[in-house]
This record gives sequence, structure tokens and C-alpha cells, in this order.
Amino acid sequence: MAGIAEKTDCLGVLLAAGASRRFGPDDKLLASYGGAPLVVRAARALGAAGCDRLAAIVSSPGVAAALPEGFAGVFVEPDQPMAVSFRRAIDLARETGAARLLICLGDMPNLPVDLLRRLRGMDGSAACLAEGVRMPPMLLLARDYAAAREGAEGDRGARRFLATLPESALLALTPEQARDIDRPADIDAPDAG
Repeated sequence: MAGIAEKTDCLGVLLAAGASRRFGPDDKLLASYGGAPLVVRAARALGAAGCDRLAAIVSSPGVAAALPEGFAGVFVEPDQPMAVSFRRAIDLARETGAARLLICLGDMPNLPVDLLRRLRGMDGSAACLAEGVRMPPMLLLARDYAAAREGAEGDRGARRFLATLPESALLALTPEQARDIDRPADIDAPDAG
């Protein structure tokens, strides 16, 4: 956790500890996407969003080593449900005294930096909406850390909390921006670069 111990206004955290089961035997976050490991594309976007500190919740030393400079790797045990990573991100925000927590997923490589900056600047907790589905990236204000953490279970992570957000707290994502990489064929999709 070196490098993020100081108190911060906005902590940016990349959730990058998934098991990648649908991807096959290889770690999807290390698969090449647009000339760099998939996790690097997502991390670079989060890194440019203007957060004071950056961290990634990881379970793989290889993923931790691939992170761009400025990211602190925070390890969790492998093969855990998404809620474990989500709760660890909230705990990290509390530990650093962060007033705001911006969370992105390591397998969403097409998020525009300007959208992440808009999300970071929202007045309250907020998230995104794509084709009627509420999803990360998301912003949590400190006043909502406990409620968001309490509702996180299994592979649903933030879903219960996201359902409580008003529509005014949702930023629209296009299908391409919202696309995540689950299978090797997703890497080869026409817009993957």
C-alpha cells in the first residue's frame, strides 16, 4: 500500500482481481489489447481522470507488475467473488481518509477519460448506465461507503447500491464504452484497438 498512505481527496481504484474463468487458462487482464495489456488500457484512463492517488485491487503478481507507474497494487486472495474486491476498495478509501472513491473495472478498456473526469466531479455518489443497466465506473462519496460496502455480496459487487442511485446520478455510456472483455473473441472484436 506504499504511496497511498497519505490522506487524499479522491482515490481512484481499479478492480483487477477477477479470475477470468470465461477467458480460458490465460489471464485476460494481461492479454494484448490495442498494443498493451488489457489492464493497462483501463488503468491509463483512470490515471488520467485526475484522482489524487491511484490503486488497483489485484490477486495476480503479473497484473500488479503490468500496472502503470503511480498505481499501488493492493492484493486480495485469488478466486474471490467481485464483492471482495469492491469491499477492499472501500476499505482502502476509508484507510486513506478519501472523501471520494472513483472505481473502474480492469476489463473495461474503452472508457473515455472525459467521462471519468465528469464522474469524479459529480456532487454525490454516481455511476454509469448502458442499455438500461447500471454499472461501473462509479463514484462513491465517503458518506455512502458503509451502505455500499454492506450491500456488496458475491459476484454482484456494487449492484445493490447502484440500484439506489437516482437517475440524475447516472452518466450514459455507449455500448462500445461499456464493453468489457470476457472471452478471447472479445479481444478480436472490430473496435478493439
